[in-house]
Amino acid sequence: MTGEAHFDTIVLGGGPAGLTAAIYLARAKLKTLVINEGTVGGQMILTHEIANYPGVEKTSGYALSMTMKKQAESFGAEVLANKTVLSVDIEGDVKKVILEGDVTYTAKSIIVAPGGRSRTLGVPGEDALKGKGISYCATCDGDFFTDKEIIVVGGGNSALEEAVSLTKYAKRVTVVHKLDHFEAHKHAVEEAKGHPRVDFMMESVITEFHGNDRLESVDIKDLHTGNTLNRKIDGVFVFIGYVPNTESFKGMLDLNQAGEIMVTEGMATNIPGVFAAGDSTAKRFRQITTAVADGTIAALSAAEYVERSH
Repeated sequence: MTGEAHFDTIVLGGGPAGLTAAIYLARAKLKTLVINEGTVGGQMILTHEIANYPGVEKTSGYALSMTMKKQAESFGAEVLANKTVLSVDIEGDVKKVILEGDVTYTAKSIIVAPGGRSRTLGVPGEDALKGKGISYCATCDGDFFTDKEIIVVGGGNSALEEAVSLTKYAKRVTVVHKLDHFEAHKHAVEEAKGHPRVDFMMESVITEFHGNDRLESVDIKDLHTGNTLNRKIDGVFVFIGYVPNTESFKGMLDLNQAGEIMVTEGMATNIPGVFAAGDSTAKRFRQITTAVADGTIAALSAAEYVERSH
């Protein structure tokens, strides 16, 4: 399939920021295309339960993702998922995105919202045993560990909330964290500490994973004493933050040392007509609500830019 189509705005990324941008753009009658390299929903789709999204008592990340997608499409946005982007040219007045299969899309403006991905530990054995006992998604893999003993690595909100969530399946969950305190909200800490099947190994890190076709054990180093113990374990879930998916924009967009996109209050980047939103931008807090706010602002700014360029 080859071809070319022109849009007012192309949104690169179909997470909450990208989908919100598409809702606002399409509702403003701008011809809008969303291109997502994976499943629509971004990191949101990996969240088992969302209980703090305003106006929604309780839902799943998957359900909220599909609702946002349907809403964007109902206003006329076109949403493409599981597409491979070969190249992006954002320098000129006309922005260009080329997909696998020699499909070219052009637009007057671009909103970059590629989100992030799970950070890995980067220790021996991790790459070989990913998906074979090591996971980065409790929703995806939790039920594989029914009645098993597992470790959750991390000390933030995600780690503690998912540790509690995983007790639905696992008979025992041990949280391994490198610091002597948690970097999470009080309620998340209290819920995890109050759960009878959640244990803690503080000031500790995993230094190696062992196993052939399957994870069998881990080496855990006590940072206080320097001692390392080998522990048999059925599974390890890693929740230690994210890496922004901005590698393909290096040299084009202004990025900070962490690889996050630098934006103005109006979500504008250093290139005219290019805006950014969501977890890939430089910001302090990363929640679905902050991504949605970013997407709204980026869409309104992009709409203004398109109107001015007529």
